Amino acid sequence: MRGKPRMTAPALAALLLLLLLPLPSAGTAFAADKPVVKLSEAQAGTGGSITVSGSGWRPRTLLMLLLCGQATPARGVIGGTNSCANADGRAVTTDADGRFSRTLPVAEPPVPCPCVVHVATATGAKAQADAVFQVAGHPVEPLPEQTTGGRLSVLSDTRLDGSDGLLTWFGAPPDRTLVFTVGNVGTAAVENPVFQVGTAHGVFSPQWDERQWHGTIDPGGKARVELPVELGAGAHGDYTVSLKYGGKVLAEQPWGVGRPWGVTLFWILLCVVVPTALFRIGMAVVDRVRPRHAARRPARAPWRRSRTSAPAPAPPTTTPNTTLPWFGPDTGPGTAAAGRLSAPHEERSTSPESHTTDTTPTTPGRKGNT
Repeated sequence: MRGKPRMTAPALAALLLLLLLPLPSAGTAFAADKPVVKLSEAQAGTGGSITVSGSGWRPRTLLMLLLCGQATPARGVIGGTNSCANADGRAVTTDADGRFSRTLPVAEPPVPCPCVVHVATATGAKAQADAVFQVAGHPVEPLPEQTTGGRLSVLSDTRLDGSDGLLTWFGAPPDRTLVFTVGNVGTAAVENPVFQVGTAHGVFSPQWDERQWHGTIDPGGKARVELPVELGAGAHGDYTVSLKYGGKVLAEQPWGVGRPWGVTLFWILLCVVVPTALFRIGMAVVDRVRPRHAARRPARAPWRRSRTSAPAPAPPTTTPNTTLPWFGPDTGPGTAAAGRLSAPHEERSTSPESHTTDTTPTTPGRKGNT
């Protein structure tokens, strides 16, 4: 029976070498390297341009290129992005190997040199690198002295306490309280530290405000710090609250601010009420200045006439008969009835027989025909 073949020492060494070598991939070029920034020129004047290249960055990562003052590669940018020429910054995306190349215009930063070209990631995990650069003709001043002794570090995650009220819904400035715990990792006590709290809207650089905390933090000790944060009236959208101490950003906290819908409702009501009020005022003015005509009673419609019955016509008045009996129509001169009173007109008989009386006149002394 044959025995199993044994692996010789050279073969075993070669196998171990293959196992230790990393597999070829897009990340092998930057896995063990730190981000590096190189400049085509070390000095240039305002209005010119330089080429900034780099390697060792994460692939497909968006980077921001800024020319900053009061900065060195050892201490970084002391004043943060407020010390950089932000308007002339450029963005670039690394390739699959973590490399990039981009032209950057030369502009004067808002603070004196020493200056650097600052490159930092805009998304994902934070990474940054600086390269020394001199702006020709720009003033140069020494960096502020670095304080020694006490050094503060954030020990816990920061948070924003508070909520919006009814007035905030109508455009009042939203406010919160930034709460965090810091520890003194230095060798000296820190008394009444002055923090810088910055608020940034979207991708804009933060606006920094100084906030002093009253108290003493001994070496190795820690303290809970609460600092007020307030935005402008009517602010809404995505904000980022940053905390900085000693020129170093210690923490960042996102803050989503709702839209003040009360202001929108107010403008809608204003657009409805004001035109209505102006229309009513205009109609009142027209009614007052138009000429007044003589009062004329309009004819009533037939269906609106009074339903009371019309007064009955008055009966005709009868004129009393003042004719003397002997001058009446029923008698004649020389008749036998001369001395007879004629009956009143209203007392005459209305029977048919009364109309058959003989009206033939008779002659006195003559008898009628037999």
